[in-house]
Amino acid sequence: MKTDRPAPQTIDDYIAGFPEDIQVLLEKIRLTIKEVAPEAEEAISYQMPTFKLKGNLIHFAAYAKHIGLYPTPTGIGQFKEELSAYESGKGSIKFPLDEPIPFELISKIVAFRVKENLAKAAAKGKKKS
Repeated sequence: MKTDRPAPQTIDDYIAGFPEDIQVLLEKIRLTIKEVAPEAEEAISYQMPTFKLKGNLIHFAAYAKHIGLYPTPTGIGQFKEELSAYESGKGSIKFPLDEPIPFELISKIVAFRVKENLAKAAAKGKKKS
C-alpha cells in the first residue's frame, strides 16, 4: 500500500495515505493508544506512527494484508499467550486485515509499555542522584 507520496510528517499525514477502510482502523488504533497513554507524544519514527513517553512507547503501521504493531520485545513477551493466534516476531505483531483487530489487547499492551517506560525513567533518575 505504500505510494510515491513524500514521507509522512505527522500521524494524520500517514493515515491519510491509505484507503478509507484502513484509515478507520488506523485511527481507532491511534485513539486506543491515546486513551491508555494520554500523556504520550505523537511522532513519526521509522516512517511509522509512533507514540513516545520517556522514549519510544509503541509504533504501528499498515501493510497490504495486515496492520503491524511494534511494542518492543518485552511488550510481546508479556502477552505471549494472548498473542499466540497472531504472527509475531521479536518486536512485532501482525494483525491480519481480514480478522477483527483486538483493540482491548492493544490497550493492555500499551498500559504495560507505559508502566515499563515510566519505571525505566524513574530508575534512570535515581541513578543520577
